[in-house]
Amino acid sequence: MERYDLIVVGAGPSGLSAAVEAAKRGMKVIVFDENEKPGGQLFKQIHKFFGSKEHRAKTRGIVIGQELLQEAAEAGVRTELSSTVIGLYQNKEIVVKKQDEIFHYKGDSIIIATGASENMVTFEGWTLPGVIGAGAAQTLMNLHGVKPGDRILMLGTGNVGLVVSFQLAQCGCHVEALVDAAPRIGGYGVHAAKLARMGIPFYLSHTIVKADGTDHVTGVTIAEVDERFQFIPGTEKHFDVDTICLAVGLSPMSQLLKMAGCRMEDNPRKGGQVPIVDEYGQTSVPGIFVAGDVSGIEEASSAMIEGRIAGIAAADYLGFIGKEELERETGANEAALEGLRQGMFAPQNRGKRIEKTEEGIPVSETLLTKGYLSDEEIERFPGVVHRAGVHPVMECTQNIPCNPCQDACPKHCIKIGDHITALPAVDEDAVCIGCGMCVASCSGQAVFLVDETYEPGYAAVTIPYEFLPLPEKGDRGYGLGRDGRKVCEAEVISVRTSKAFDHTNLLTIKVPADMAMKARFFKA
Repeated sequence: MERYDLIVVGAGPSGLSAAVEAAKRGMKVIVFDENEKPGGQLFKQIHKFFGSKEHRAKTRGIVIGQELLQEAAEAGVRTELSSTVIGLYQNKEIVVKKQDEIFHYKGDSIIIATGASENMVTFEGWTLPGVIGAGAAQTLMNLHGVKPGDRILMLGTGNVGLVVSFQLAQCGCHVEALVDAAPRIGGYGVHAAKLARMGIPFYLSHTIVKADGTDHVTGVTIAEVDERFQFIPGTEKHFDVDTICLAVGLSPMSQLLKMAGCRMEDNPRKGGQVPIVDEYGQTSVPGIFVAGDVSGIEEASSAMIEGRIAGIAAADYLGFIGKEELERETGANEAALEGLRQGMFAPQNRGKRIEKTEEGIPVSETLLTKGYLSDEEIERFPGVVHRAGVHPVMECTQNIPCNPCQDACPKHCIKIGDHITALPAVDEDAVCIGCGMCVASCSGQAVFLVDETYEPGYAAVTIPYEFLPLPEKGDRGYGLGRDGRKVCEAEVISVRTSKAFDHTNLLTIKVPADMAMKARFFKA
């Protein structure tokens, strides 16, 4: 039986982060993962992360994953893939299945970072081929380069449903609609806005009645639901689709912890059955720690920080570091973690209706129910200004933990301040040079450059654009409003790409002057 200072179960963002921190402190570390490739969710996440510099903001998940793998290799972490941990016992012995063979390993400490599994919802036809989880769709697209379907309906408007819907559109799928039984969109408004300005509709207070088809999905029927989530007769709507994507939440994969005898609790705010842990992620069984979604559903950014805390705590548990280093290092990581747990979407605010921003501005009901702000509502916010010449317009209207736009501007045109969830504002005295770094750096694609006086009778609007093929200078088409409807004719006057933009292209269109604050997307 092989013995290690630390055994980590799960090679996702939290598990790899934990392994790196432990190995850097001299521990002999091995990581097991049932998948063929390490990295977990990170390699599915092609979008840019939110947060600040310490949270890896404006960096795409796939890049973070590659960097973590390199860190682990340099630290001497051993990684065993296609290896399923099927048993965990109180003496910290694990049983691993590799193909048809069984192996036993002993760890002086254990970190469980098994993540979460996708929830399913049942309806007539839910077992038909073509009904898949949003995570499965991400796997097909971003890991294997396979298009999940041609015409897709998404069930669920949390961040997963919103992000995956955008990625489906990026890979050439037609997203017919997003559907949710809740009366309001559950994820970030900036994610919803990206979809709305492409013309993708939201059907809230709706859910799926049935899927059509015999050997595969050929259509889907939805209907409105009342406050008790019962179908309202006569509200049925049918869509011709070949794929139904489900993004209806996640459940922690905590089975190994139950097997080991760890004390558990049923906590709906954390996603279900989770272990009871101390401030360092240690369970009721000494030497067994947890990190990431297995201890409560959060973002990958939070999972990585939790992993680092657990790895440091395991090093302290075995005496590789002293209490002073433990408190210093975990304190810094806990501060970074706390930064992500603020704002409207903080764990303590789940299920609450937030009516005003931290600045006292009424939250847009149109945004919460349709995915976009009206032309009148957008004028309330400090990031929306009018002036001669080119200037940024910040259509970030919810208190989310994110500030890369502030750091991106070389002329300090954008102000957020020390409080990471503050709404971005435009400095009236700063002079914008039109570099576009703020547009490219915004993880929510909520920043635009507007020149209201581009030429007599016309304005220029620079938008973030992540679709192929790229339009070319001189192409003519239409400017779409925030609601995805055509608002004017538009001409492409510039297409900028740069390594510094990290695959977010800057598309500048010429529109009638009165459309400067309305045109937010381009369609040929």
